[in-house]
This record gives sequence, structure tokens and C-alpha cells, in this order.
Amino acid sequence: MQKKNALISVSNKLNIVTLANDLTKRNVNILSTGKTSKVLKKSGIDVTEISNYTQFPEIMDGRIKTLHPKIYGGILGRKKTDDHIMQNLGIIKIDIIVVNFYPFWHAVNNKNYNIDNIIEYIDIGGPAMIRAAAKNYKNTVVVVNISDYKYIISEMDKNNNEISLKTKFKLAASAFNYVTKYDTIISDYFCHHNKKNNLPIKSMPDTINLNFVKNQDLRYGENQHQKSAFYIKKNTSKKNNTPIKQIQGIPLSYNNILDSNIAIECIKEFNKPTCVIVKHGNPCSIATKKNILESYLAAYNQDPISSFGGIIAFNFPIDKETTKTIIKKQFVEIILTPDIDKKILEITEKKPKIRILLFDINNRNKNQLEYKSVEGGLLVQEKNSIIENSKNWNIVTKKKPSKRELSDCVFAWKTIKHIKSNAIVYVKDLVTISIGAGQMSRIYSTKIANTKAQDLKLNTKEAVMASDAFLPFRDNVDLAASMGITCIIQPGGSIRDKDIIAAANQHNIAMLFTNIRHFKH
Repeated sequence: MQKKNALISVSNKLNIVTLANDLTKRNVNILSTGKTSKVLKKSGIDVTEISNYTQFPEIMDGRIKTLHPKIYGGILGRKKTDDHIMQNLGIIKIDIIVVNFYPFWHAVNNKNYNIDNIIEYIDIGGPAMIRAAAKNYKNTVVVVNISDYKYIISEMDKNNNEISLKTKFKLAASAFNYVTKYDTIISDYFCHHNKKNNLPIKSMPDTINLNFVKNQDLRYGENQHQKSAFYIKKNTSKKNNTPIKQIQGIPLSYNNILDSNIAIECIKEFNKPTCVIVKHGNPCSIATKKNILESYLAAYNQDPISSFGGIIAFNFPIDKETTKTIIKKQFVEIILTPDIDKKILEITEKKPKIRILLFDINNRNKNQLEYKSVEGGLLVQEKNSIIENSKNWNIVTKKKPSKRELSDCVFAWKTIKHIKSNAIVYVKDLVTISIGAGQMSRIYSTKIANTKAQDLKLNTKEAVMASDAFLPFRDNVDLAASMGITCIIQPGGSIRDKDIIAAANQHNIAMLFTNIRHFKH
């Protein structure tokens, strides 16, 4: 068998000794860089140091190791075409390169690292060698995945120490993909470094590089006949990046994660003990009270029908009494909590279909982008994370809101951001009394809110009403007045604002304009 040469330079040294030993047995010379060569030599493998071959030392604290014409000439050299120049310059053909990169994503996740520490984990020589080898795939085998080590050895044994062109092309494709993902992670870090300071997005990006890996297969999609999986960003570990962590219960479905996400986004709006119950993409009830048990009871009692089979989220750790109360009162799909005592899990495990999910209540990145797949493309927008100050709202009616009504308006306005448009919500004493959501006409959302309140015999007298967009006609005000609503919060901006304000004055209803809407499609 013809003598071959392999260059090995890896940050992740898992199984590298075994691979180098296998290559040596198959008549392959090993060239390597500093730390990798030390590991191989310590295991008794004969290694040629790159610096000895190039006659140029590693410099600048290891920043420059492989950046040399004799390395890239060996990787890029083409059989017959470049043999003469390689011979004249003393360049040996490098037939195989085995490279993986500095773990940049680990540095980003290290809380003790600043940007000066992190940039030292940007690999320069590795990506350059991989791109060169992948470009010259017909002449150079490039291996970036540890899982491919056994595969190439097996193929060499089958093909008289050779790797087939088909496999070389496959490995080159994996190599380009590996470099692309790595560069994307670095690009994302630099482009979004200022997110930590909550700086606003000045403009939408010209290009978007999405780099996600599968975290888990799901039971099914929106319907049982649709396959589904959950993906997370590549640039952080699964442990740190997964927005929710399941610690108990049967596997999740696509809809479970969608509803859980809505519940998490909504519950993070509130600082005092709050319960959010979500069903089919909408909060069906929300309540803030002095503790989470009272919050749950208030939320459940306002809409027990919709709460059946829903998802319940809390912004404080769930306690034993609340857990027992939930199980006694209703069937629940998921309980979301920032934390939970192991003893409480002994209670919930008796109901194996209940999933318990943990989430980070303190993770409130306000500069995230939202993506929606559409036919032929991708819609991208900023997250609706605006922090509004009630002091900037305009009171446009003769009647001024009371202190209690203003507090309920703040609560209602936080709530309505998370309800599908057109949306109407009635609130009293920091509890949603009734919600009308997802209607094509705003008046029907108001009618639904009224009907639900009447059917459940809920008291809407002196409650406040919130509308996610302006009221187009006074009929919404008239219906609200029939339910005893005494204050309305809405964006304003209708061509009939004067008529609507007049209707509010006629019914002695206070009205506030926020000058900003909260559509949610």
C-alpha cells in the first residue's frame, strides 16, 4: 500500500488516539499540532510536529500553527497537476485531515468570560484547512465528525487503503456544513452582542443564518398525522438553551410546546404571584393574587370550562397545596413552574399524563426576533416586548379612572398582548373575567366576552375592558356599558374616535388611549 500522510489537529480529542493508532497501522504518517501531538505521543504514536515539517514555530500564543504554504500546498495539491511544484518546494501531499474547532459556544456560555476571553476561542487555521480540503475533496479526505472515524477506517480496509470518491464528497459536504455552522455562531455572537444591554434593533438584518439542531422528536404535530420535532439553537448547549425542561410526564406534542411558549411569555409580564391558564393558543384566564394558590383558584373559577385540559403556568414555584388543588379540580395537560420541590413530584407522578415543565423566569431577552414560515419565504419581526408606562397614556373622557381601575387597566393591557386578535378582555381586581379572542370582527369578540360572562354568571360590574386595537364603532362601547364596564383601555386612532369618546361619556365610562396596539396573529 502506498504511504499516505494525515494531519490531525483537534480541540475535542475524544477517540483521537484510537483513530491515529488505526491510521498508523494502515501505513499512514501522522502530522500534528502542539497539544494534539502531545496526546498522541504520550500514547506511543509516532508523530511529526507541524513546526518541524514547516521549519516554522508556533507563534503568538498558538494563534499561528498551521498557516503555512507547505500545509496548504499539501492539502490543495492536485495529483499530476501540481506534482512538479510540490516536489520543487518540498511539499508532501496531505491525504487526510482530521480537524475540529475550538469550542467557541462553550466560551460564550462561560459566565466568567468577557469578549476578550471569548475571541481567543475563534479558530482560524482549522476552518481554513477544512475549506481547503473540502474544495480539493477529490484528492484530500476531510474528517470533522468524531462519528466518522470508524467509518473511514472501515472503508480503507475494504478498498485497499483508499476512500471512495462518493465518501470523499459526502465528507466534504459535512465539512462545509460544519464550517458554516461555526461561522454562523460567531457571526450571531458579534451581531447580537449588544442584546445584553437591551439595545433596540435599529434595522432588520439583510441576511438570516438559522442554525438549529434537533432537540427531540415530538409525539405529533398540530394533528396526529403530522410528524414534528423541536429544534434549538446550535450556539449553546441543550441544557442552557432549551427554554423549557420537562422533568415528568408523557412526551410533548407540537401544540403542547406552542401553548407552553404562550404561557411562558405571558406569565413573564407579571411580578406578583400570578397564574396563567392557556388553551389552544390563547390565555383563557389570568389572575394575580397574594399567593399562587389564590391566583390559581381565581383564574380557574373565572373559566373552568375552558381551563379543562389546559396548560397552567406560574411565575413562582408551585407548592404542595396548589398542586393538590389543581389535581382535585381539573384535568391538566401541563404545569409550568420556575422550580418545584421533589416531594411535589411524588404527588404529580400519580397522574402520569401530567407533564411538569421548568422554565427560567429570569430569562427576559427583549431583543429577540420572531420567525414565521410562509409560502416561499420567512417573515421576521421584533418581539413585541415594548415596556409601556401608564403615565404616557391619555385619558380622553370626562370621567377619570380610579386607582383600582387604572391598576386593572395595566393588568389588562399586559394580558391582551398575548391574546389572538381581534381581542377583548374584561378584568376586575387583577383577574380576567371574560375573554373574546380571534374573531374577524371586533364586535363579535366583545359579544363573545359578554356571552361567556353571562353564561358563567360572572360579575362584570365596575370591571375594565381592554381592546388590542382601536374600537372602530361605538357599538363596542354600548355592549361594554350593558355589562357594567366603567373603564376602557384601547390604542385609539380610529376615524370615529370622537364618536367613541362621546359614547363613553354618555355611559359615564372612563377611557384611556395607549397610542399603541397589540395585534397578535
